Amino acid sequence: MTLGLMIAKVRKDTGLSIDDLAGATNIRPALLREIEKNDFSHCGGLTYARGHVRNIAIALKADPKEFLRIFDEEQGIEHRTMRDLLVENSVMREPSDRQKVSLKTLLLISIACLGIAGLVQIVLSNTSLKNSVAPTPKASASPSVTASYSQSPSVTPSQQSSFSTGTGVEVIISAVRDKSWLFVSDGSGRTLFSGQISRGDIRSFSSDERLDLKVGNAGGVDLQVNGNEIGAIGIDGEVVSVSYGVDS
Repeated sequence: MTLGLMIAKVRKDTGLSIDDLAGATNIRPALLREIEKNDFSHCGGLTYARGHVRNIAIALKADPKEFLRIFDEEQGIEHRTMRDLLVENSVMREPSDRQKVSLKTLLLISIACLGIAGLVQIVLSNTSLKNSVAPTPKASASPSVTASYSQSPSVTPSQQSSFSTGTGVEVIISAVRDKSWLFVSDGSGRTLFSGQISRGDIRSFSSDERLDLKVGNAGGVDLQVNGNEIGAIGIDGEVVSVSYGVDS
């Protein structure tokens, strides 16, 4: 008994008509009649025919595996992969040899690109690491010479400034303790000096008759008149005016 006759017998045994089976399987009645005659040529290919057989078995509450086994035996179908069945029924195209080679070549190119990218990354990483390491400056073999400046507690007197109009009277003013403002004139009223002397300065003045002095910080300076030590003529910050003649 062929599969078509078996389907027709089971349908009749279950009390279903062709139209009833068509409604249950969504298969056209005309195609069902051809299938019951064991004609599967209008099913659209073996894959679709197998699908119709499975749906018919389910609708008839039969074993789909048994129906498919009989169908495969009658059609001479061996167990093949889904790709082979799809190719056979024109659902997909069998890839050509040239396409296979192209895919293989593309895969090799991709692997090569990944390898090159990895190598470049390693080189760049090593270069960045070398650049980030700053060279350590070498220590100088010769010791550095540090200039030492010692501040002397004593004040070095500056060069004496001499203002002389004769040999009658001589006054030497030494700013030994502090700076001071100073005004010096001779007996005729001529100004010999007017300004500030800094600490450590020594000024010498002479005149034929008389020297008039006005010291702004009498405690900061010492005087020497005609070779005689006078010392300070006042206290710090005191303004003192004095005059010295030939007999002083």
